[in-house]
Formats: sequence, structure tokens, C-alpha cells
Amino acid sequence: MGIRIVVMGVSAAGKSTVGRLLGKRLGVPFRDADELHPAANVQKMASGAALDDADREPWLDSVGAELDAATTGIVMACSALKRSYRDRLRLAAPSTVFVHLHGSHALLAARAAARVDHFMPASLLDSQLAALEPLAADEAGITVDVSGAPAEIADRAATGLRPYSATITPRS
Repeated sequence: MGIRIVVMGVSAAGKSTVGRLLGKRLGVPFRDADELHPAANVQKMASGAALDDADREPWLDSVGAELDAATTGIVMACSALKRSYRDRLRLAAPSTVFVHLHGSHALLAARAAARVDHFMPASLLDSQLAALEPLAADEAGITVDVSGAPAEIADRAATGLRPYSATITPRS
């Protein structure tokens, strides 16, 4: 069975960009959990409203099902901001390992403001930071600083993940 990795963090941390690069380095498919949001969730966020836990439950169940079905491994970009969300994902796919992309408020706000054509407005960054529960010591995963180029961040993540799977052999 391949490794199941969730690249997590707040909006504009680089989950999709780093996740795609990490998937290539590890030779496993990449999937963006944003593609699994129901249309009502996307519309709600696009209007500037934050999702609540009830909005997230069916989405997290879809993400968990995708993780569970990925028998050859997967890298999934998913905010997974709260411990309860990560627990829900682990319920579906117990071997999931998390890569928490972490950055300063100033860096994340600058990245969010620079985004174009994204359904998640920069105005929701503060609500995501308020909801964020960093990985606990008993959760399988690593925290990676997001300063630097995306390729450097993906390299740091691949290196940090080695203890979680003997099958991780990063590719250039």
C-alpha cells in the first residue's frame, strides 16, 4: 500500500502547489480536495462566508473516501484545519500522514492578496488562522515552513516524510 499524505494548512499556504510537486517527487498521484467541495460550499466561500463544521462534514467524508481508495499512494491538498477534521480523515484512511504548511500571517496575507480567480477570498484568511489547530504530538505528520520557493518546500516535506514510509524515495 502506498503512502497517503494530506498537505494541510490555511488558504494561500501553498497546499496545491507544494502538493503537486510533492506528488511528483514521490511518484504518486496528486488530488486537490477543493475539487471535492459541494457547489454550495464553493458558493458560500466565494461570497465571503466561512464554512462551518456542518458544511465540511460531507466534504471531509469525500476526501476520506478518496484517501482510502488510493491503494498506490496519494498526495491530497486539504485544509484539515482542526484535529476533529484530521480524525475524520484518519477514520476513513488510518495510515494518513499530514504535512502542515505553516507561515507567518504577513506572508500568507500577501500570497492571498496576490491570488486571482480563486474562490477563497483573502478576507477569510483570519477566520482560517483562528480555526487552525496545529498538529499535535500524537498525530502522524510534520510541519514545514512555507518561506522559500515551492520546490524547496516540497523537498523539505519529502525529506521530513521519510520516517513515515520506507517507500519514500524522492525523485528530482
